[in-house]
Amino acid sequence: MTIIAKNEGTKRELIPAGSHVARCYSMVHLGTAEEELGGQKKIRNVVRITWELPEELREFKEGEPMLPMVISKEYTLSMFSKASLRIDLEGWRGKGFSEDEAKAFEITKLLGKTCLISVIHKTSAGGNEYATINSISTLPKSMKCPDQINDTFEWNFDDNFDTTAYENFPDFIKDRITISSEWIAKVQDEVQEVLEETPSTDKYPASDDDLPF
Repeated sequence: MTIIAKNEGTKRELIPAGSHVARCYSMVHLGTAEEELGGQKKIRNVVRITWELPEELREFKEGEPMLPMVISKEYTLSMFSKASLRIDLEGWRGKGFSEDEAKAFEITKLLGKTCLISVIHKTSAGGNEYATINSISTLPKSMKCPDQINDTFEWNFDDNFDTTAYENFPDFIKDRITISSEWIAKVQDEVQEVLEETPSTDKYPASDDDLPF
């Protein structure tokens, strides 16, 4: 008798290809780490931005309210002229950045902003089809975006470092965060604080009565 194990996981519904009204609602700083891209190792400082598509509502759990499908894209935190982040932001705002504007752009101001996202379907090397963002543009004046449904969410290593939120992240996001130099530095700082707050045992020398012989 042959015993065969198969990968027959539930097939996830893909976001329909085409243009979608969208609203940015989540931003997670994954941090800086070495990655292999195209056979080359590069150090990247990455942020994961997520949009909700309020016109693509689905019942994800039986008996619960319908929620919008969401789509994410990861960007290197670079405003270099050919960087994906800058290209998408220029399409989103409908105009280019001056060099002064590009020197330091606070991307958290994107939270809550609407846009038009073009979604296409691609096939991975493993043969799985997936939906990805092809381009982002300004929402035409004739289009209206429904009110935001998901709560606005921001996570970073400074003023929005929430360990409870971190524990609720999917494993693949936690794995990305924990290899970052920012996470490692944060953990080391916390360990150092604990060490500094712990009384030194030198202050309490052992008495002769405590000696084993």
